[in-house]
Amino acid sequence: MTQAAKLKLGFIGVGLMGEAMVRHLLDLGHTVTVWNLEPERLETVVPHGAIAAQSPAEVAAASDIVMMCVLNMAAVERCIFAEDGVAANGAGPAVVVDFSTADPEGTRNAAERLRKMTGAGWVDAPVSGGPQLARNGGMTVMAGGSAEDFEKVRPVLDQMAGNLTLMGPVGAGQTTKILNQAIVGTGYVVMAEALMLAEAAGIDAAALPACLAGGHADSTLLQRLYPIMQQRAFEPPTSFARQLLKDLKAVSAFSQGLGVDLPVIEKGVSRFNEYVALGHEMTESAGVVKLYEHEAEERKKSK
Repeated sequence: MTQAAKLKLGFIGVGLMGEAMVRHLLDLGHTVTVWNLEPERLETVVPHGAIAAQSPAEVAAASDIVMMCVLNMAAVERCIFAEDGVAANGAGPAVVVDFSTADPEGTRNAAERLRKMTGAGWVDAPVSGGPQLARNGGMTVMAGGSAEDFEKVRPVLDQMAGNLTLMGPVGAGQTTKILNQAIVGTGYVVMAEALMLAEAAGIDAAALPACLAGGHADSTLLQRLYPIMQQRAFEPPTSFARQLLKDLKAVSAFSQGLGVDLPVIEKGVSRFNEYVALGHEMTESAGVVKLYEHEAEERKKSK
């Protein structure tokens, strides 16, 4: 076994991505102690060898490295600083690795607060690639942290990532993820509009990824997510619309804080707001094409 495989790992947040990451870590022979706010989600990993904990503090006590993949900055702070949080008992893990998509400034503040309380390091390591790549150890990981803390967790991150880059100090990973989500979130909307146009024009919409492969319009979104959209194959979800909306709102807030006007991002926020308002909060993000179908039906009714 490698040095990474001998570590005791903790994992907080067993959603779609968290489940996939934990399953991969278990396959590699790691000992993984897990906690989730909704305990029923633990049943997706405990039968495969994960150890259930009763609190984040219990995860911390059992782990050399604690990993998190939770909804937002508020959830990160709750898991670390609540009465039963990672920092509750003073001593804890050597490093916290946060895979969540969260606020860069909030991340820097949390990292400094944790360091003062327990001495633990922090690496923000938001990810891209979806559950399938997480399950197979092929994620893209954009990291922020000190070189010392990054090297402590690099052996295990190397096992989880096909592409791992240290982008700068704490918070740099989250800033990079904001840029990633700007491209991804607006990309879903552009793909939905391109699909609607292709179908209205009567061409073979299913052939589009193969036709455009290798050209300037090619992308992972086109090759992996457009087919889900075109086939309306929305179950099981690869990502939830509420999460992508949250991420687009974070891009908007970040840009506004820097005084940068990004009208395309604002349109993406508007489109996903409208999609979620139709009752699709917990449905597949690629299902945003349903918004365009809904609007087309409404136009027909009004004629």
